[in-house]
Amino acid sequence: MSRLTDPGEQVSLKEAFAELGTPRGRQDPYPLYEAIRNHGAAAWLKPGRLVVTGYEECDRALRDTRLHVQDAAGYDATSPGWRDHSSLRAFTNSMLYSNPPDHTRLRAVAGFAFTPPKIRRLRSVVEEMADRLLDRMARLGADGSPVDLIAEYASRLPVAVISAMLGFPEEDQVWFRDMASTVAVSTDGFGDPAALERADRAMDDMTAYFTDLVDRRRRDPRDDLVTLLTRTHDDDPRRLGHDELMGTLMVLLTAGFETTSFLIGHGAMLAMERSSLAGRLRTEPDFAPAYVEEILRFEPPVHVTSRWAAADTELLGTSVPAGSRLTLILAAANRDPRRFADPARFDPDRPDNRPLSFGAGGHFCLGAPLARLEAALALPRLFARFPGLTATKPPVYRDRWVVRGLDTLPVAIAA
Repeated sequence: MSRLTDPGEQVSLKEAFAELGTPRGRQDPYPLYEAIRNHGAAAWLKPGRLVVTGYEECDRALRDTRLHVQDAAGYDATSPGWRDHSSLRAFTNSMLYSNPPDHTRLRAVAGFAFTPPKIRRLRSVVEEMADRLLDRMARLGADGSPVDLIAEYASRLPVAVISAMLGFPEEDQVWFRDMASTVAVSTDGFGDPAALERADRAMDDMTAYFTDLVDRRRRDPRDDLVTLLTRTHDDDPRRLGHDELMGTLMVLLTAGFETTSFLIGHGAMLAMERSSLAGRLRTEPDFAPAYVEEILRFEPPVHVTSRWAAADTELLGTSVPAGSRLTLILAAANRDPRRFADPARFDPDRPDNRPLSFGAGGHFCLGAPLARLEAALALPRLFARFPGLTATKPPVYRDRWVVRGLDTLPVAIAA
């Protein structure tokens, strides 16, 4: 155990935070979060940079309208040359990296597809797709060969669902998954220039694909999101510009599958490590929603988000001057002992479980109901179909921090 991960060893805030930027730190960041928390629920890393680990502090910050997400103007102020990267431009042309009034307008354009009635109507679609993928897993593992649960189930299901909503052809879904995963690395910023270059190339390929698909939907409209978003752009480009159309498609695809893939992968891993919970997923129909909520708290897909102070504000006794950057570590907030009893224990029966994994306030994740539905259907069906499911190797996490999830999880399908 290193001094950075020894709970009895006090290390500096800068040391602990810097370690999060290393491959070792990203593989298991939770001890580092606790080392950071030792310096306070909101602590200054340096002048103008506040790191927040407290639940209430993160919740307040997410809801404070004086705290903005980093948009194009923010990148202009802090990261000269960012416009040379098409992957970064795509995200800033979306609701993800925009502030009111643009954020309000763009969210309204896509929001109609994620209303509760429309999400409920997707239940049978998710169930059918999950069963098809489980059939495929059964064939792949019939001879005793290990099957990668992430590649064959946890990532294929969400990309199939969002592709069906958007109107992407089934034969292109695996390509979309791989391209979107490559592009999503750009959300980690400029830390890995080579990865950012790959993200740019993938974004260019996807933009070309989207442009062609939009043109086809103009000639041959369908009952899908691409058709509706294209019609919105064509009817009133002020409501949805061309670059915003491309950015919206990118964000809906990326956010619509990657975080849900990680949610399902984490849920499967945790249940295989705790056989009694796998049994409850198989036998208790009402158990899945609480189980999913505890996955979101204990092992969330999104670990960190940022805010910028557009004006002087105050965060539970901490004065935050205008221009300050706040790093909100949501995964640490979800394990704040002031909010959750015994926070390092995975307990789906914990009361009043309201993690911040989907954010809060105006930027609360639009697709949260869909992600919850997919995981709550996917996990019980997985363990009902394969009651003897076991991991054949330890899970491997992707070398990322902002959005963190399993890269591989080989499993054996026991009879």
